[in-house]
Amino acid sequence: MVSHNPVADHQEWLYANCLSQSQALMLGKTREEAEAELRAKGLAEAEVQRLAPHKVIPGNRPSNTLVTESISPGRLGALIALYEHKVFVQGVIWGINSFDQWGVELGKELGKGVYGRLTSYDSPPAEDASTQGLIDFFRGRHRG
Repeated sequence: MVSHNPVADHQEWLYANCLSQSQALMLGKTREEAEAELRAKGLAEAEVQRLAPHKVIPGNRPSNTLVTESISPGRLGALIALYEHKVFVQGVIWGINSFDQWGVELGKELGKGVYGRLTSYDSPPAEDASTQGLIDFFRGRHRG
């Protein structure tokens, strides 16, 4: 993949966060996992119980990941606008909050592991074949 602005490890972080959002949709997070995570951060039990429902993310959600060698700013903007509109309309139809920030948080957490896999060939494979295939694609194009 070709970056129009190759700065430090920004490309790796962008790609890691892209893959981790797909992974978050697939894996999700249970109430038990959310509570354990909050307790591990040292939060009081009342705060754990207050926040945990917001951090529960249903898994097994299908998604698409589009990859390309390069893209122009105009085409990227059009693609983003298309997807934002699609997500908004689906949310209205299904009666859900399409821009739930708690779901984004799970992707950020998973992004750290995906980044490690993107930048180190010694790391264990991803938890799923889909993410590993996209990591391999990135490695082949970005470093190859």
